Amino acid sequence: MNILAQADTTLPEGAQHVVVSPAGGVGFDVLLEHLIAASVFSLMGVVVFVGCLILTEKLTPFSIIHEIGEEHNIAVSIVVAAIVLGMSMIIAAAIQG
Repeated sequence: MNILAQADTTLPEGAQHVVVSPAGGVGFDVLLEHLIAASVFSLMGVVVFVGCLILTEKLTPFSIIHEIGEEHNIAVSIVVAAIVLGMSMIIAAAIQG
C-alpha cells in the first residue's frame, strides 16, 4: 500500500500534492544517455593519453621505445610508468570533474 494513500488528504488552500517515485525518470533513455556520455569521455581520455605519450617521446633527448625495447633499460621503464600513472590520474580527475 502506498504511503501517500494513508496520508491525510485535506490540504490547506494553495497546497499541492507531491508524488515521489523511486523509479521516476529512470529508464532505458537515461541508461543510454549515460552509456553514450561514458563512451565519449573514455574515448576522449584515451586520445589525450596517447597524445601525452607521443609528446613525452618527442620531448626526451633519446628514444624511449629504443631504450625500453632494445636496450632493456629498467630505469627508463620505471620513469615512463610513473609518467603514465600520473597522466592517467590527471585525465581521470579532469573527466570526473
